Amino acid sequence: MGSHYWTIIAFVSVIFALSSNSFVLAYDPSPLQDFCVADPKATVLVNGRACKDPKLVTADDFSTSGLNASQFPAAFPGSWYSAASVNTIPGLNTLGLTMVRNDYLPGTVIPPHIHSRATELALVLKGTFNLGFAAVDPKDPTKNAVFSKTCNAGDVFVVPQGLVHFGESLGVENGTTITVFNSQSPGFNFVADQLFGKETASFISEDLLAKSFRVDNKVIEEIRSKF
Repeated sequence: MGSHYWTIIAFVSVIFALSSNSFVLAYDPSPLQDFCVADPKATVLVNGRACKDPKLVTADDFSTSGLNASQFPAAFPGSWYSAASVNTIPGLNTLGLTMVRNDYLPGTVIPPHIHSRATELALVLKGTFNLGFAAVDPKDPTKNAVFSKTCNAGDVFVVPQGLVHFGESLGVENGTTITVFNSQSPGFNFVADQLFGKETASFISEDLLAKSFRVDNKVIEEIRSKF
């Protein structure tokens, strides 16, 4: 796939996300000025980032590079990412937007997780993925429903804000996605880590988890030993 095609696809995905923000109530607060470039040296704690002196702002504050390839290992095996976020583009501060490129090895599993502060729009650039999320069943609110789809290059899948979702790279070739969030701080919480991780072990008892999952305490102990 040529770099020109990739650039066009990425640009279209951003426009799609921006258009979506125009018609829905976004979680991030609306900006009160044309821009508020993040000041990485500021020590003031605010909901977002403190603004850089507008007189010191340059075009570099609104640009980044490196999304032609993934540069960092993801939090789960078999995946790497590069992000266009407020950390790499200070000018994104208060604009409610984050974009991430992910590359996956065949068979890579994207564990169930939640973005508590953002809706996700995923565009498949290469490969085949099973993407889906869980929600309350519209036909019966006492039950759950899963909405999943096999997505190929050019397909787009949307995950509503705050819902548990998952993915898997299928096929025999590497896969690539571009993901857009309507927040500069989407949140990224793995369900398994939050329930079974060492950080929460002293707050969530084995007995509570065993009863919740309807298994023996030894099963919970075995699962926790993996985290």
